[in-house]
Amino acid sequence: MACLLVVDDDAAFRDSLVETLQSLGHEVHAASSGAEALRRVESQRYGAIFLDHRMPGMDGLQTLEALAARVARLPPVLVLTAYASGSGTIEAMRLGAFDHLTKPVSRATVVQVLERALRSHAEAQGFAAPAPAAAAAADAADDGELVGISEAMREVHKRIGLAAASDAPVLIEGETGTGKELVARALHRHSPRAGGPFVALNCAAIPKELLESELFGHVKGAFTGAAADRPGCFRAADGGVLLLDEIGDMALDVQAKLLRALQEGEVTPLGSHRPVKVRVRVLAATHRDLAAAVRDGRFREDLRFRLDVLHIVLPPLRERLADIVPLAEHFLRRAAAPQPPKRLSADAARALLDHTWPGNVRELRNAMERCHALQRGPVVAAADLDLRHAPAFADPADGGTGALPAGWLDGSLPEAVARLERLMLEHALKQAGGNRSLAARQLGIHRQLLYSKLTQYGLG
Repeated sequence: MACLLVVDDDAAFRDSLVETLQSLGHEVHAASSGAEALRRVESQRYGAIFLDHRMPGMDGLQTLEALAARVARLPPVLVLTAYASGSGTIEAMRLGAFDHLTKPVSRATVVQVLERALRSHAEAQGFAAPAPAAAAAADAADDGELVGISEAMREVHKRIGLAAASDAPVLIEGETGTGKELVARALHRHSPRAGGPFVALNCAAIPKELLESELFGHVKGAFTGAAADRPGCFRAADGGVLLLDEIGDMALDVQAKLLRALQEGEVTPLGSHRPVKVRVRVLAATHRDLAAAVRDGRFREDLRFRLDVLHIVLPPLRERLADIVPLAEHFLRRAAAPQPPKRLSADAARALLDHTWPGNVRELRNAMERCHALQRGPVVAAADLDLRHAPAFADPADGGTGALPAGWLDGSLPEAVARLERLMLEHALKQAGGNRSLAARQLGIHRQLLYSKLTQYGLG
């Protein structure tokens, strides 16, 4: 049994969570504000703290930072929010949260996460907690296309938050168009190096004979055409972050020189014999399988180990069904700003969900920008999408024509939303081959909620 603290200004949710935790055999204290939570931790040691993100006065992140500053050995803090956003999750994890959970939280999730938190706390006894980095202001809109409410993207946000405070190299893997550079920019923005430069170099876009100069710089006269000194990307990123995009396409001889630069923390410009010290955090991104490239002799194993200290994998859009419509709406808003954005019709949303998205988020963004430019009306229909690689949508309900069944949009908004929700459930189950756990992950919801929805719609 552990002594736990629940901090939430919503009395109904707070009481419900307290009751759940007490039923699990724990002693539970409650606080309605961050200030009250700070007073409680001065007189009581807790095994874990459940902390609401949005509260009046001192919000959850401010409370978390204050707790970390006051408590020598902070117990695991589980941040709760009804308004999940990428930047919110990243900041919570960066400031030391053990996990970031979305309301409502099922009993099964509480049991699972609390068990991990208490076990982690027990194992950490005797070790001092790291000092938190200074908080940085963040807003969900700042993450641009790094939008996502699916469970897969929430895990990406958490890993960004955990990695942001470190100076260790990060390897970002994912298919083309998944948003690898956006992850790198989020790592920079939420890190202590946020005030320093962010420099991105696409290794696949630079000819092999010029890549070394782009990386390390050159002095005047180093080669034909070198009319002036050039600092190179490492020196341009000094004090900040350097993203080496498409690192898997780098030539082997340049890989060897990159490895030395990483090991020594210095670069030698072409044509010079004087090494220059640099303080750069290196992030690498690739759509290639680096392990396979190592086996094939196309990539140095020692360089891969040097780059792959921390690892973030971006899932393809086809595995993030819950993110497709929010992303589409985001791109429509961005394309229309500052004017009101176009709205997605139900048949357009269904067509977006049925598409396989070989070009991932980049393809979705392009499709929405085409709709904004070419569709004059305020509503985007399926016929307006021009999904050039999409399979024809066929549903037994409409005879395989791709048109909405008669009366599909009749009735109230809740009724139309329920029809779309049922359609998404059916589509996710079909895509997952009937595997409910996989379908829940694709939809970005917990299995228990999926089971409840299947029962609600008679799909169980």
